[in-house]
Amino acid sequence: MTHTISRGKGSRTIRTAVAIGAASLGLVALSACGEKPTPRATVTVGSDSVSTEAACYEDNGKISQERVLSCAEEDTDTSISVDQGDLLRIGVDPEIAEDGWVLFLNGQPAVTDRITKTYRSFSGDAFFQNGGEQGGEARSVHLSIVEYDGGDYRGVWNFELERESEG
Repeated sequence: MTHTISRGKGSRTIRTAVAIGAASLGLVALSACGEKPTPRATVTVGSDSVSTEAACYEDNGKISQERVLSCAEEDTDTSISVDQGDLLRIGVDPEIAEDGWVLFLNGQPAVTDRITKTYRSFSGDAFFQNGGEQGGEARSVHLSIVEYDGGDYRGVWNFELERESEG
């Protein structure tokens, strides 16, 4: 059996493979320097779910109360419909649950007892009461999940809850 070493096409293939490998390694190194995604929060109603990253987040720091209030009022395009009688389920990444979280409605604290679980269910109807005109039911509610360890705020995740129109 005879082996022939060629310097033509084979060496060009090796050079190309090495160049592609170096470029790929460079891209991996650059992506490692970029911002890592924030933990996610999810809202589920029936079989529909929406998920989002934080509107404001500090991984190893804290956010001022003023910034939390500002972030909790930011508009969001992450919305979900909630019919009368629906169960609303909120899920957070384990790192959010580790610190704990509270809920804001329309930019104001609503559920202030810290939740330290990754998942919690609520009556969807409770979010819409006393929010409409003349004391009626609101058609839309801005829900914010706020990571809070009892002393410091770390993140805010925003969702829009929309009531399906009747009839």
